[in-house]
Amino acid sequence: MEMQSVGSPALWAGFIIFVLAMLALDLGVFHRNTHEVKFKEALAWSGVWIALALVFNLGIWWKFGSTPAMQFLTGYLIEKSLSIDNIFVFVVIFSALKIPSLYQHRVLFWGILSALVLRAVMIFAGVAMLERFHWLIYVFGAFLIFTGVKLFVQRNKEEHPEDGAVMKLARRVIPSTTRFDGDRFFTMENGRKLATPLLMSLVLVELTDVLFALDSIPAIFAVTTDPFLVFTSNIFAIMGLRSLFFVLAGAVEKFSYLKVGLSGVLVFVGAKMALIDVVKVPSAVSLGVIALMLGVSIAASLLKARAQERAQAGKAVDTGSQPAPAE
Repeated sequence: MEMQSVGSPALWAGFIIFVLAMLALDLGVFHRNTHEVKFKEALAWSGVWIALALVFNLGIWWKFGSTPAMQFLTGYLIEKSLSIDNIFVFVVIFSALKIPSLYQHRVLFWGILSALVLRAVMIFAGVAMLERFHWLIYVFGAFLIFTGVKLFVQRNKEEHPEDGAVMKLARRVIPSTTRFDGDRFFTMENGRKLATPLLMSLVLVELTDVLFALDSIPAIFAVTTDPFLVFTSNIFAIMGLRSLFFVLAGAVEKFSYLKVGLSGVLVFVGAKMALIDVVKVPSAVSLGVIALMLGVSIAASLLKARAQERAQAGKAVDTGSQPAPAE
């Protein structure tokens, strides 16, 4: 199975330089001083990253045509939607470890910087394996179907990553303290160098991203096996994850049906991958199906949240209008 790619060495180099420049701009200029990321700032940065991805997509369309552009946009949409599921877990991690909002951006920055490297390795390894062993595409497809069904069955299960086996192992291997020392990952306590809760939260963020990458990267392979399109769509979604976290962190509980939509997406792309030699699904159709599933699940979630808010407001009014009990 020979992999075709639109990415020339110049495009690869240019994209990597762009990513490094944006990371340097983020940490060295906009977040040079530790501060709490407010909603408006996060919303603005989310808009910037989405706009950059769409401009890049237009460039793909202009340079290589509609099919690669559709593949990039579909991959970006899949990765962006799955990254929202990451946010559910990040909220739990920061809440469980009592990470102040002032330091959450620092944890996410270093977590996502490491994720860029890990995902690049996983993408190139996946491309190499699929190129050599075509039958792996059926394994990936079956795995995505299984993951989608599992996500649906466990959609209401509460996450407790801070109590997991990996976190317990990390605490045994890495001497740690529950005391914060500003935005430092390590501190000195009684003459010993100990990890602060910031480092322990970073460990969990890294683990979470690796686990989610096991789903998202095969899902994009169901759309395209072009390593340049897989890599760039992944990176654009990941780079915008921090700002998206601060936009949605206070409202993730409103997306009650999102996991239903995500499970449908995973089953769809898994079936598409497993049947790739039997049924050819056009890129435009894939994009439409995925967008419809996610759009319906998000719309249904928001409608449910609004109905619950109205019901709570009605109960509050009824309670407030009741006469005081006679003494």
